Amino acid sequence: MPIVEARNLSHVFADGTAAIEDVNLQIEPKEFVVIAGPNGSGKTVFIRHLNGLLAPTRGQVLINGESIAKNLLQTRKKVGMVFQDSDSQIVGQTVEEDVAFGPENLNLPPEEVEKLVSESLQAVGLESYAAQNPHTLSGGLKKKLAIAGILAMKPEVIIFDEPFAGLDYPGTVQVLKQIVALHASGHTILLVTHELEKVLAHANRLMIISQGKLVKNGAPSEVIGSCESYGIRMPLRENEGIETLTWLK
Repeated sequence: MPIVEARNLSHVFADGTAAIEDVNLQIEPKEFVVIAGPNGSGKTVFIRHLNGLLAPTRGQVLINGESIAKNLLQTRKKVGMVFQDSDSQIVGQTVEEDVAFGPENLNLPPEEVEKLVSESLQAVGLESYAAQNPHTLSGGLKKKLAIAGILAMKPEVIIFDEPFAGLDYPGTVQVLKQIVALHASGHTILLVTHELEKVLAHANRLMIISQGKLVKNGAPSEVIGSCESYGIRMPLRENEGIETLTWLK
């Protein structure tokens, strides 16, 4: 059974603009799927339907065969999302409090919340920052904090929206290592990016969304040749003098 399925998924804005139109796809457990497309293509609108942040105008999303409309709280436990702007996900006065926010809102016992926070901070290497003000962290560490907050909810699927935006090289390496490790530990990964050279070596599948439609969907080696025709920059190659991050594979 697919872990994520979209059936005729469509979203029309109030002004009549179709953001996404009749998207059909299935994502299997433990896949690493990269979603690419030009600005304004509908990528972010699409992924926000996968955990109920947006409701479709038509169609539906299923997680493990169940419509997410039946239980949005359960859906958001199973499908976590790391936004492009990490600051928008910071709610706590300390790193530890921030990670605890999700489990506390599930009314879990304090000892279970403490255990989840400890495990999540350890998973992303932020144990030593537990008492620090999260707004003082670097961009890369803020992104890892957002990941820890999601991990504390024990999700099966983690969605990343432009995870490298605004990061310097060390921050990009930190975050990419974390994403690769999450996939290796059994999480299903969906990652929206226009920086294909950073992630394509790790992906099982590449999808292209253009003008609200899913136009390409397959193995990266089969889809990559179509990128430029949809306004997506082709991955840079090492023989052009540009260092890539494929060594993390």
